[in-house]
Order: sequence, then structure tokens, then C-alpha cells
Amino acid sequence: MSDIPVIETERLRLVPFEERHFDDYAAMLADPESTRFVGSGEPLDRMNAWRSMAMLMGHWALRGHGMWALERASDNAFVGRAGLMRPEGWPDVELGWMLVRQHRHHGYATEASQAALTFAWDELKLSRVISLIRKGNDASLGVVQRLHGERVEETDFLGSPTSIFAYYPPVQHHERLAAQA
Repeated sequence: MSDIPVIETERLRLVPFEERHFDDYAAMLADPESTRFVGSGEPLDRMNAWRSMAMLMGHWALRGHGMWALERASDNAFVGRAGLMRPEGWPDVELGWMLVRQHRHHGYATEASQAALTFAWDELKLSRVISLIRKGNDASLGVVQRLHGERVEETDFLGSPTSIFAYYPPVQHHERLAAQA
């Protein structure tokens, strides 16, 4: 999967998932606090964590974008995942993230997500990206706010009350703000 770009930010490297990430990825998906707002909301066993990681990797081949493994630049520690995806049944390309518990509340989700949005605008030339935020997910709501996401819809998604937030390329975002003023 050498065509998956590596993106470096101030503190992170967004890299393609590799087998070396699996033990840390599986541990993250086994943590109920990590999975409570994703998918069914239930933790995954190792077999289903493997399937999840394989799906994330395959998404790049099928759609030309996907999730990256996040590594802290200072020590290569696995921090989590972030990126863009649109599996079958999704309303639009979604910006998503999930962090290992000990790496939360350090700004990594915002930093990685901003890099993913820059990729969406500059490389994919997308005109809109969304985040699906389930009711009660206040930490992710904070990330959305720091990224200037705009609440565009309330829906029931995969059986849970969910807010859809939209992001727009910088020029389009500024034009939308001016029109609202």
C-alpha cells in the first residue's frame, strides 16, 4: 500500500496501517471507552479488530482515501487512528478519529484531523467532509468545534441519535461565514 501518503504534523506522523500496529490497535478496540461512540458501541475482540484494520487498509484501495495510523513523532508510540472514510451506507465522506486512552486530551485528534482535512481539500479536492457525532460524545464535539465544523443535520445513524457536522474548504468556509453575517 505504498500509495498511501505519509503526513507529518508538528507532533504526529500519519502513516499507513501495518501489521506492527495491530497489538496496539486491538488493545484500543478492546477498550469500552474507545468504542462506545463507534459502530455498535461495543468493544471488539482481536479477530474483529483484525477485520477492522483490514477494512481501513482496503478502504484506501477502494476509495482512494482512508484512515491512517497515528504515531507520535518523538517516540513512534501508537496514538490511534484518524482519517477519511465513506463505507457503504455512509451519507458522505466522514472525518473520524479514535485515540488510545492515554493519548487523549493532548490535542492529537485535532492535529491529525486538521491534517486529514488539508488532504481532503488539497489532494482529493472535496467540497465537503462530515463528522458523525453521537449524542453524549462531548470530547469529539470539542474536536469538531476546534475544526470549525458546522452542525447541518440531526439523524438516527446506526441506531443512535447523531449530529452531522460539515467542514468546508477554507475559501468556501469563509464565504459561508460572510453570507451568514
